[in-house]
Amino acid sequence: MDGPRRRLEVPIGAVTLMLGFERPVRISGLEGPGRTGQGRPPVSLVSVLSGLGTTPVLGEHDGRLAGIEVLLSPWAAFTLFGTALHEVADLTLDPDALGVRPGPGRWDSVAELAAALGALPSWNARFDLLDDAFARWSETGPPSSARTVRAWGELVRSRGTAPVRHLADEVGWSVRQLENRFREQIGIGPKAAARVLRLQRARRMLAAGHTQAETAALCGFYDQAHLSGEFRAMTGCTPRQFAAARQTSPVAWSGPPSADRVDGEPTSLVLPAGSAARSAIFSKTGGHGRRHATP
Repeated sequence: MDGPRRRLEVPIGAVTLMLGFERPVRISGLEGPGRTGQGRPPVSLVSVLSGLGTTPVLGEHDGRLAGIEVLLSPWAAFTLFGTALHEVADLTLDPDALGVRPGPGRWDSVAELAAALGALPSWNARFDLLDDAFARWSETGPPSSARTVRAWGELVRSRGTAPVRHLADEVGWSVRQLENRFREQIGIGPKAAARVLRLQRARRMLAAGHTQAETAALCGFYDQAHLSGEFRAMTGCTPRQFAAARQTSPVAWSGPPSADRVDGEPTSLVLPAGSAARSAIFSKTGGHGRRHATP
């Protein structure tokens, strides 16, 4: 790494677990007009857990970040961490604050697991160990409800356009039951989750060259003004500002062509060098969840 980097991360439909090997990353809520950190006080952490949320965050490090980032389906995160996910919604915290044991009898904390991963000589060995850790870890956690998994899958399939009443009817729950289970096992209610998924699709369509009017119509927004308002609320800028920043973002470093956290998804903005710019470089691999190595 040749210097520090600062990056804006927008909401996605996944719980994020960053297993850091040594140096911390500083994460804070986005400040600005009408914003006061948006529920995320600044924290400096080596390993990081971020729950589902509807607000953007800023991540900063000194240019020497190393670790593995795992994007988890929310219901899978519920099983792994054994915690009602509304307790970590729109928050960033040390995963060990939840008191989990990722490998009973082998790793008594997430920090121990991260250290074990960092000590291995290759990324393949690290990913093999991580798969083993997830298998052990998931055996000890509470199972997620099959109805929750089904409702979440339908919401993802519809890209956030399935009405809440339809989801409830689909799985045989009342709307209140669905909302309660979503808060417990997804982290946010179905309406909020739908907002995140709709905007995720909208960012992808805008990046592909669709107009704001087309995008609003196809993604389930009332009109272009509704799209723009949701965009600003969840990214901190307008669709036009986001697109312009993506085009000028300093991403020409050695490594993969994108710093985005999800393949094919515009999720991040690498901010100018004048604001402490330099970000993690992610090499990507398939497997249990989506895993990114940050060498």
